[in-house]
Amino acid sequence: HSRLFDATPQQTCEAARRALLSQGYVIATQQPELIQGTKSFQPEPESHLQMVVRVVCVPEADEGKVSLGFVTALQDTYALRKSNNSASVGVGAIGSVSLPVSASSESMVKVGSETISQDTFYESFFDLVKRYLLANQSEAD
Repeated sequence: HSRLFDATPQQTCEAARRALLSQGYVIATQQPELIQGTKSFQPEPESHLQMVVRVVCVPEADEGKVSLGFVTALQDTYALRKSNNSASVGVGAIGSVSLPVSASSESMVKVGSETISQDTFYESFFDLVKRYLLANQSEAD
């Protein structure tokens, strides 16, 4: 998904960074023309979601005052997996006595990954970026 903005690529990516921060994303990558943010959710006790939003800002006009922002959002789904490990120990001095040894562990396992395709998600993100661009331009005037 992409949208044109009346701003330089650096200004567009800065507005995207602020938009992500305002929605609770942690900025994982920050470069002048690339921003990547992550956000974790736990909708149920035994499941976990992680959203990764990546924004790339490129110049669209020769003067560099118009930029094109490309956004991709990826959602990874994790589930709690419980496992029981058991083994038996033979004690040779006593004879053929075996003692069961068991242990259980829990871990989060990735069970799915999908690119967000809902236009409403991207439209609301682009609107938020535009709002931060306008606020930044008002401060500059």
